[in-house]
Amino acid sequence: MIEAAETAETGPAPSVTDRLSNAAFRALMALALALPYRWRVPMTGWVVSRLLAPVLGYRRRVRENLALVRPDLPAHEVARLSRAVPDNLGRTLAEIYSGQEFIDRVKGIVLEGPGAAALEDARAAGRPVILATGHFGNYDVARAALIARGYRVGGLYKPMKNRLFDAHYVQAISRLGTPLFSRSKRGLTQMVRFLKSGGMLGIVSDQHVGHGADLRFFGLAAQTALSAAELALKYDALLVPIYGIRQPDGLGFKILVEAPVPTGRAEVMTQALNDSLEALVRTHMDQWFWVHRRWKKRR
Repeated sequence: MIEAAETAETGPAPSVTDRLSNAAFRALMALALALPYRWRVPMTGWVVSRLLAPVLGYRRRVRENLALVRPDLPAHEVARLSRAVPDNLGRTLAEIYSGQEFIDRVKGIVLEGPGAAALEDARAAGRPVILATGHFGNYDVARAALIARGYRVGGLYKPMKNRLFDAHYVQAISRLGTPLFSRSKRGLTQMVRFLKSGGMLGIVSDQHVGHGADLRFFGLAAQTALSAAELALKYDALLVPIYGIRQPDGLGFKILVEAPVPTGRAEVMTQALNDSLEALVRTHMDQWFWVHRRWKKRR
């Protein structure tokens, strides 16, 4: 389950900045993958949090977003989150790039929550399912775990602006399971065919979308894509919120499957997804990607 930054399928040649940032990331991953898994994940989190986040402006963005929607937080908590949020991002990347080692760690996780039985029933009946999540915890835990257990789960993704990075990132998420569908004419055609055949489709839809609906997230208007709800309505699919919640040891996860969202207007169903994610983020503030410009219109 992954969506990245949007871009066209073709575009200008990679810039010098694109080449340098890609080379730096590849070097970091090469170093990380040379380490045992139990060291690799926290090490990558530390490097992203302590070395890269200040340079990339991640800490500033975390502070700005928190000032916008949680101005009540004390300064020490804001400082903690400005370090913890990029740490979680680094850990997530290390996990995704770990391939089979990551799969082996998550495939046996028991599905918890009121939606777990609904997933099994849909699988048995061959009914399509939209698995809705956010950039929270590790957003690919559920997809990897379900595929490893025999579920037919596809992922919808948008190619990244940095095509050099996108190439190896897509390879990495493909190792966790396929099919993957790009946001292109061909990819969307394949996605529809997959859904109609009773597949489950993972969508990450918590980023700002310029043409999205003005819905609420943390009490403020946030332009949100309606695509997950619209697909569920069009193809009679269950719309199920699902999350991979990082555990206190920093390495383990819990997979939470919430009850299917009741069928209704696409805006109402999507607001339910926003509310679901917000409730979880409020409980685990350090696990959501506060670096996103989620309230871009407001800002």
